[in-house]
Amino acid sequence: MDRSYWRIVSLVTLWQVSASVCYYTVFAATPFFRDVFGLSRFEVGLVITGLTLGYAVFLLPLGAATDRYGEHRALSLGLLGLATGVLLVTGVTSSALLLGAVFILGSAYGTAIPGTNKAIFDSIDSHRQNTAIGIKQVGVTAGSGISALLVTGLADAVSWRAGFLVAGLFAVLVAVAFFILYDGGGDGGTGTFPDFRRLLSNVPYRALTAAGFFLGAALFTTTGYTILYIEESVEATVVFAGVVFALVQLFGSVGRVLTGWLADVLPGDPQVRITAILIAQTLASSILFVVVAATTTPIASAVAFSALGFFVLGYTGVYYSCMATIVPPDEMGGATAGGQLALITGALVAPPIFGHLADVFGYRTSWLFLAAGSVVAGILLVGVVRTNPPVDQPTADVE
Repeated sequence: MDRSYWRIVSLVTLWQVSASVCYYTVFAATPFFRDVFGLSRFEVGLVITGLTLGYAVFLLPLGAATDRYGEHRALSLGLLGLATGVLLVTGVTSSALLLGAVFILGSAYGTAIPGTNKAIFDSIDSHRQNTAIGIKQVGVTAGSGISALLVTGLADAVSWRAGFLVAGLFAVLVAVAFFILYDGGGDGGTGTFPDFRRLLSNVPYRALTAAGFFLGAALFTTTGYTILYIEESVEATVVFAGVVFALVQLFGSVGRVLTGWLADVLPGDPQVRITAILIAQTLASSILFVVVAATTTPIASAVAFSALGFFVLGYTGVYYSCMATIVPPDEMGGATAGGQLALITGALVAPPIFGHLADVFGYRTSWLFLAAGSVVAGILLVGVVRTNPPVDQPTADVE
């Protein structure tokens, strides 16, 4: 692989690491939010929903702005917006202000998927895009793991707010470096919104995005409640819970790279082989949710959550690779936005439900709720394999 490939992939991945450090500080700080603001488990879910709602509301406008002005400017400004968001969280004095601050933080994260995907698809050869997407997506799990260690580690020595301050400073430095060093091919274009009516005529795309609702519910709820669950139910320290959360992200990173590589090298029809990988990840996640619900000791929980992270956090690259096999290249921008909205919709709905079930029935019921949703996702993904896209819509070259 040539130097330009690694230059683009490295810069985009570094951007994603920094952005995810900022975004996932909120997930890592859930025990401290609960203590400081007296939140119930249900209200913790509302904080996660507020963060995700900001992301969802601004995803399409920021995606269109990325098309119009290019990922260079969009990603640089987006990271500065994320730095501003984490700094706002450090100054809140009430739960209402906390909801407003996380909404702003989430809105700036809306530059991530459109900008980083555009950078990869515009600058990387099609024969290496699946691996590049997998590497780039490691930035999400790596950043999330770093945020957990920052927030929980510094909370013991200084304050949970110190982790947010470090994340904000790191984001500013990376934003400046990215603006100076990035020289990818996307300079902006028309900035139009996706044609969802045309996309919805694509039957396998409908099945994939329907599954995406349940996949997003599983992913974001797992990241939102891992630390709180380890502290409350397993009765481990919050520092140990932060380490477990980092392990979840680490194994998720391994899953993203490995499955991206498999999507590139395995033989057979791309639509079938890539969807089969995603189905296997989804069904394995459902089994591991049941295992997590049954664990009661710190070490057993660490092992179970690590395995869960490999599958439930490892699917996102394959999700978009699967999309490329059923959607034509000139519709990938809109398809990506629609697919991400499906994930985010699941993330908006599931965390409060999970928290309410934990308040009323206990955490075991909550984890079984996610297991059931993963089974539904697996069934929906079978429809991606059993149907074909419209004959007038040639799909992207993913060989």
